Amino acid sequence: MQVEHHDLAHEFPEHLEAMQNLKANNPEFAKKFDEYHGITDEVERLELADIPVNDILIEEMKMRRVVLKDELYHALVAHKG
Repeated sequence: MQVEHHDLAHEFPEHLEAMQNLKANNPEFAKKFDEYHGITDEVERLELADIPVNDILIEEMKMRRVVLKDELYHALVAHKG
């Protein structure tokens, strides 16, 4: 199964410097960043292994990832500001 990677470095390459700065200096950003990547890793692992999982669980994980991605993006834009 082909799995698309959703790490933030690939999603927002223009914000790499801001990501590094915020991860180092903003605990809330760092927590959300880690949660985003933890969810992404788990979703990709489940999709690659083609493990039977409740579709609702996967969709909830993906929705949480979308919310985190939006929050992280807004923090990156505000930081660049």
